[in-house]
Amino acid sequence: MVRFIDPLSRLGARLLEVEKPARYSGGEYGLLAKTGAALYAAVVFPDLYELGMSNQAFRIIYNGLNRIEGISCDRAFAPAPDFEKLLEAEGLVLYGLDTGIQLNDTDLLLFTLGYELGISGVLSVLDHSRLSIRAAERGGEDPIVIMGGPCVSNPLPYSSFIDAFWIGEAEAGFFDLARELLSLKRKGASRRTLLDHITAHPHIWTPGKQAVRRAVAADFGRESRPASVFPVPSIRTVQHHGAVEIMRGCPNGCRFCHAGIWYRPMRQKRADLVMEEAEEFIRRGGYREISLSSLSSGDYRHITGLVTALNSRYRRRHISFQLPSLRISGFSLPLLAGISEIRKSGLTFAVETPGDMEQLAINKQVALKEVVSIIGEAKKYGWKGIKFYFMIGLPPDHGGGEERRIADFILEAGRAVGAHFHITVGTFVPKPHTPYQRSRQLGVEEAWEKLRYIQSVLKPRGHKVSVHNPFISMLEGIIARGDEQVGEILEEAYTRGCRLDAWSDYISIDLWKSVLLERSALAASLLGQRPPQEKLPWSVIKSGAGDGFLENEALRSENSMLTSPCGQNCTHPCGVCFSPAGIAENSIHPVIENGGEPATHEGTGQTESSGAFVSGTCFRAVFSFSKTGSAVLISHLGVLEVFSMAFIRSGMNVVYTRGFNPLIKLDFASPAALGLVCKAEIASVDLENCPDSEDFTALLNPALPAGFTVHSVRLYHIAEGVKKHSVASLLWGFRYGDSVVAAGEEKTFRSAITNGATLYGLVRDAVYARNPETGEAADYFDVYNALYTKNNTPME
Repeated sequence: MVRFIDPLSRLGARLLEVEKPARYSGGEYGLLAKTGAALYAAVVFPDLYELGMSNQAFRIIYNGLNRIEGISCDRAFAPAPDFEKLLEAEGLVLYGLDTGIQLNDTDLLLFTLGYELGISGVLSVLDHSRLSIRAAERGGEDPIVIMGGPCVSNPLPYSSFIDAFWIGEAEAGFFDLARELLSLKRKGASRRTLLDHITAHPHIWTPGKQAVRRAVAADFGRESRPASVFPVPSIRTVQHHGAVEIMRGCPNGCRFCHAGIWYRPMRQKRADLVMEEAEEFIRRGGYREISLSSLSSGDYRHITGLVTALNSRYRRRHISFQLPSLRISGFSLPLLAGISEIRKSGLTFAVETPGDMEQLAINKQVALKEVVSIIGEAKKYGWKGIKFYFMIGLPPDHGGGEERRIADFILEAGRAVGAHFHITVGTFVPKPHTPYQRSRQLGVEEAWEKLRYIQSVLKPRGHKVSVHNPFISMLEGIIARGDEQVGEILEEAYTRGCRLDAWSDYISIDLWKSVLLERSALAASLLGQRPPQEKLPWSVIKSGAGDGFLENEALRSENSMLTSPCGQNCTHPCGVCFSPAGIAENSIHPVIENGGEPATHEGTGQTESSGAFVSGTCFRAVFSFSKTGSAVLISHLGVLEVFSMAFIRSGMNVVYTRGFNPLIKLDFASPAALGLVCKAEIASVDLENCPDSEDFTALLNPALPAGFTVHSVRLYHIAEGVKKHSVASLLWGFRYGDSVVAAGEEKTFRSAITNGATLYGLVRDAVYARNPETGEAADYFDVYNALYTKNNTPME
């Protein structure tokens, strides 16, 4: 029997006891999981909601599985410690956010692990799903636990917790495997039968299995696939934008970079497909910022033309496009102009190491002169926030002094451009399947000495310096290159209370130190140099890049020799392209369509918004809406974002503010406190043209997430020169049942009637405007009618 939990009815007011209760309430726009499925799965990101909802792999799996008829794939995230305690106090099992399914009632529990320290989140999810954290102790009706993601390039440290590991990219066979499991489940297959079928798959690793080759999506970027748009979060996430993956893999071969090897070969998505996906994220998702993501976006063929075409199509709607990963050599003046057009979020230069020989050793070149030139041009386009990223401890050892070279590089760049920078410095962590997989990792105290020197030199000169704690880097290194023994350390750390170790607010350094003190010899051996004859624990996993290639690259690093980027006529084959997948470049030069004119918005009959900056005449829609169910747990800032994205999805032609970061001209009479049920809140939005009232609600309501409903709307044509009163400026107060309360007295009133308890379930029935003539409470629509009917007729 499959059991479901309704968190609102089971937890109710107690949800207000935890930080950001909307993490656990669901109800977002675009939910895809359903009940009544033949096979139930849940994809779990082992960290907090706001990080997991930004993860591309998580979204690919969720959207991909829910496209298969008969499969329901829900979502879950690692609970914060306060929510762990609440689940325990209420005797509840962790559940999926879409349907409320108890995670221990799913058939498949799927984790994607992108960061080694996320493993404590995996163990927390298993534990609070009332499942044994040890795979050997699970069975019967328990779900089959599968893990994927870049961290499983070495699955051994996690092997005691996980039933099976998917090695590689989900698009290269995982969804086919899911269809096979669905077919078996419909025939009545047991857990044992399903697990045996999973284990037999060529891209699945389980303990004892040898030579599993990484799955590679050979057709990536060559054929149209639906974008992984849904669901759209109702609270701001770490990266709150639509992400269109324009390229997978990287051609550059930086020797320290695990992702650069693991995601080979470079495959560029066709430009027309990129344009299609961007349109989906904007029209169906409501995103105003789109990230063109890859490991090195500047290496995408025709990248400048792509950005130009996207800007041409969407500039009047104030949609901005970001390139989060640009090499210095990938910058050009036209590209810089393109990404400067709408919003400027700051430029980041990943220099890694500043010395010429050190750069050649890691197979990267970043000349100071070139950096200074780019910063100078960026300042002309209005960019102000400039960040640099460096690493200490990169092999090979060039005789020390790297900290002095980093400080000198920044001081010289600052003097040349007359600016202060934000510098982040981390400690290099050697990773499996890279040329540095056998290298020694810098010790904690040695690393701190170098980091303190950089801080002492740069901070007094006005630069901001952030450092990554070397102890945490040490933990990453122990897990990344560990074996089954590391699993014992991880279990002990979790048992003692380690949680959410990726967050400085949650990690307990003292707890980790106490655990490692008992395994100091093992930890030291995992951080040291690995001899050439040692068999590496992860040798059972085949990334596609051969051992000979990695050894040769390590030797070239010792001699500070460059290896040319991957290309069609490769002179240094790594072995990846001997598989069905090979290098694929975008061959389509994007075309600037319709001179950048807006097209008709499908399904609405309206043209796409020009997003005009209207300072004169405008149409203002004043509307009332209710906020119930899961929506009551969304903060006011979240409500602003919900409606902003809903207006974009609706296709209505909204007006934007002026300034550095244009926003929709959206105004609310008053914020609503968390937990408060609202029956008739008041808000307004400015529009370029005027739909009728029925069209307004018919367009907006389907674009809103659960719990929000627009009820009444009045439309006003406000002529140029006429004062535009905001709904917030007209606020008088509120009605709670039979009580009418002035705005300044609301907090005291609520406290008295709730007797200090939470506001959950308290109902605010109406919001009143101040009558400009009498100063008394009045209906908002009546006040607006009085203000704008003499020379400006309200549009019914």
